[in-house]
Amino acid sequence: MTPKPVAVPAPDGLDSLVSATEAANLCGVTVQAFSEWVKRGQLAPSGLDSRGRKLYRLLDVAKAQRTTRDRARRA
Repeated sequence: MTPKPVAVPAPDGLDSLVSATEAANLCGVTVQAFSEWVKRGQLAPSGLDSRGRKLYRLLDVAKAQRTTRDRARRA
């Protein structure tokens, strides 16, 4: 079951940092699918939040999503 995309406020635009859960929700994929992007090297964390969780730049997330979707279309 694919999660429903959720709007996340982005005060800094594409340079905003979001958690893996927020990024997965924005892309409409599961957190497990998002983790695969990281494992494949399509995406790397850009920082940590106050609790030590990894954060990702929205621009990097969008690029990883596009790469994944483009690859799926070729198959």
